[in-house]
Amino acid sequence: MRNEMRLSFPARKGNEALARMAIAAFVAPLDPTLDELAELKTAVSEAVTNAIIHAYPDGEGWVSVEAVLEGDLLTLVVRDEGVGIADVEEARQPLFTTRADLERSGMGFVIMENFMDSVEVESSPGKGTVVRMTKRFATRSSDREAKVE
Repeated sequence: MRNEMRLSFPARKGNEALARMAIAAFVAPLDPTLDELAELKTAVSEAVTNAIIHAYPDGEGWVSVEAVLEGDLLTLVVRDEGVGIADVEEARQPLFTTRADLERSGMGFVIMENFMDSVEVESSPGKGTVVRMTKRFATRSSDREAKVE
């Protein structure tokens, strides 16, 4: 079975919580483990926060989150139309940040990569960034049967 959702919101601090909760509710039918849910919510927070902080340094713009669920596979896309990333490979390096003034850790992409099965980043300066992530969830019914036996 396939399900989809789309959510757009202003690039404002605090709206990462909205995205986190929406995605958590969206995957609820899969009955994710607490660890799976925590990892997913953290990855969503990092992607959305990156868009809010880095894409729109002047604070004006929109972020969209799109999700597709096919069976146990979630595909998640976080998109902005902000300043873009000049060097995506550099931006994916641990501790790299364009906003040291905000005491950012520069670990957003590293965290996403650790918690998701795949992370792809497409960006063009002046045109925005698209972060595409996937995560396959454990099949809970067979996991539960194994624990009961």
